Amino acid sequence: VQLQASGGGLVQAGDSLTLSCLASGPTFSRNIMGWFRQAPGKDREFVAGISWGGAWQNVTDSVKGRFTIFRENAKNAVYLQMNNLKSEDTAVYYCAAGAGGTCPREFEYWGQGTLVTVSS
Repeated sequence: VQLQASGGGLVQAGDSLTLSCLASGPTFSRNIMGWFRQAPGKDREFVAGISWGGAWQNVTDSVKGRFTIFRENAKNAVYLQMNNLKSEDTAVYYCAAGAGGTCPREFEYWGQGTLVTVSS
Protein backbone atom coordinates (compact mmCIF):
# COMPACT_ATOMS: atom_id res chain seq x y z
CA VAL A 1 0.00 0.00 0.00
CA GLN A 2 1.30 3.44 -0.93
CA LEU A 3 -0.15 6.48 0.79
CA GLN A 4 -0.21 10.10 -0.35
CA ALA A 5 -1.31 12.70 2.19
CA SER A 6 -2.30 16.24 1.30
CA GLY A 7 -4.31 19.20 2.48
CA GLY A 8 -2.06 20.76 5.07
CA GLY A 9 -1.42 24.46 5.24
CA LEU A 10 -1.26 27.58 7.33
CA VAL A 11 -4.50 28.51 9.06
CA GLN A 12 -5.64 30.65 11.95
CA ALA A 13 -6.93 29.35 15.25
CA GLY A 14 -10.59 28.46 14.94
CA ASP A 15 -10.34 27.61 11.25
CA SER A 16 -11.12 24.27 9.64
CA LEU A 17 -9.03 22.08 7.40
CA THR A 18 -9.52 18.70 5.78
CA LEU A 19 -6.62 16.37 5.18
CA SER A 20 -6.81 13.73 2.48
CA CYS A 21 -4.94 10.50 2.08
CA LEU A 22 -5.09 8.57 -1.16
CA ALA A 23 -4.00 4.96 -1.11
CA SER A 24 -2.92 2.64 -3.84
CA GLY A 25 -2.62 -1.09 -3.63
CA PRO A 26 -4.95 -4.05 -3.50
CA THR A 27 -5.02 -4.36 0.27
CA PHE A 28 -6.39 -0.91 1.10
CA SER A 29 -9.80 -2.18 2.07
CA ARG A 30 -8.36 -4.66 4.54
CA ASN A 31 -6.41 -2.12 6.52
CA ILE A 32 -7.21 0.03 9.47
CA MET A 33 -6.48 3.59 8.40
CA GLY A 34 -5.09 6.07 10.85
CA TRP A 35 -3.87 9.62 11.21
CA PHE A 36 -0.91 10.48 13.37
CA ARG A 37 0.86 13.76 13.99
CA GLN A 38 4.26 14.84 15.12
CA ALA A 39 5.02 18.25 16.50
CA PRO A 40 8.61 19.57 16.65
CA GLY A 41 10.54 17.90 19.42
CA LYS A 42 7.72 15.52 20.26
CA ASP A 43 6.95 11.89 19.57
CA ARG A 44 4.56 10.86 16.85
CA GLU A 45 1.10 10.55 18.38
CA PHE A 46 -2.11 8.88 17.34
CA VAL A 47 -4.91 11.19 16.26
CA ALA A 48 -7.65 9.01 14.78
CA GLY A 49 -8.29 5.62 13.24
CA ILE A 50 -11.06 3.95 11.29
CA SER A 51 -11.87 0.42 10.18
CA TRP A 52 -12.70 -0.59 6.63
CA GLY A 53 -16.46 -0.25 7.02
CA GLY A 54 -16.27 2.64 9.42
CA ALA A 55 -17.91 0.70 12.24
CA TRP A 56 -14.87 1.15 14.42
CA GLN A 57 -13.48 4.61 14.93
CA ASN A 58 -11.17 5.98 17.53
CA VAL A 59 -10.26 9.60 18.10
CA THR A 60 -7.78 10.75 20.69
CA ASP A 61 -9.21 12.77 23.55
CA SER A 62 -7.37 15.98 22.73
CA VAL A 63 -9.21 16.34 19.40
CA LYS A 64 -12.47 14.63 20.22
CA GLY A 65 -15.42 16.76 19.16
CA ARG A 66 -13.22 18.76 16.78
CA PHE A 67 -11.72 16.16 14.43
CA THR A 68 -13.58 13.55 12.40
CA ILE A 69 -12.09 10.68 10.44
CA PHE A 70 -13.92 9.12 7.53
CA ARG A 71 -13.05 7.06 4.51
CA GLU A 72 -14.33 6.48 1.00
CA ASN A 73 -13.31 2.98 0.01
CA ALA A 74 -14.49 3.46 -3.56
CA LYS A 75 -11.89 6.21 -3.87
CA ASN A 76 -9.25 4.48 -1.75
CA ALA A 77 -9.25 7.58 0.41
CA VAL A 78 -9.35 8.50 4.06
CA TYR A 79 -9.89 12.00 5.37
CA LEU A 80 -9.39 13.95 8.57
CA GLN A 81 -11.83 16.80 9.00
CA MET A 82 -10.37 19.24 11.52
CA ASN A 83 -12.54 21.97 12.99
CA ASN A 84 -11.81 24.69 15.53
CA LEU A 85 -8.08 24.26 15.09
CA LYS A 86 -5.81 25.30 17.92
CA SER A 87 -2.17 26.27 17.98
CA GLU A 88 -1.37 22.98 19.72
CA ASP A 89 -2.63 21.14 16.63
CA THR A 90 0.39 22.39 14.74
CA ALA A 91 2.30 19.35 13.51
CA VAL A 92 3.16 17.22 10.55
CA TYR A 93 0.23 14.90 9.96
CA TYR A 94 0.75 11.40 8.63
CA CYS A 95 -1.72 8.90 7.32
CA ALA A 96 -1.01 5.26 7.94
CA ALA A 97 -2.41 1.84 7.19
CA GLY A 98 -2.03 -1.39 9.05
CA ALA A 99 -3.43 -3.68 11.68
CA GLY A 100 -4.70 -0.84 13.81
CA GLY A 101 -4.29 0.36 17.31
CA THR A 102 -2.85 3.61 18.53
CA CYS A 103 0.86 2.93 18.39
CA PRO A 104 2.87 3.86 15.28
CA ARG A 105 4.50 0.43 15.22
CA GLU A 106 1.09 -1.15 14.69
CA PHE A 107 0.84 0.54 11.30
CA GLU A 108 2.87 -0.90 8.47
CA TYR A 109 2.41 1.69 5.75
CA TRP A 110 2.98 5.45 5.99
CA GLY A 111 2.42 8.48 3.85
CA GLN A 112 4.94 11.28 3.56
CA GLY A 113 3.24 13.70 5.92
CA THR A 114 1.56 17.05 5.42
CA LEU A 115 2.29 20.10 7.56
CA VAL A 116 -0.48 21.86 9.43
CA THR A 117 0.41 25.17 11.04
CA VAL A 118 -2.13 26.95 13.20
CA SER A 119 -1.41 30.54 14.10
CA SER A 120 -2.95 31.99 17.21
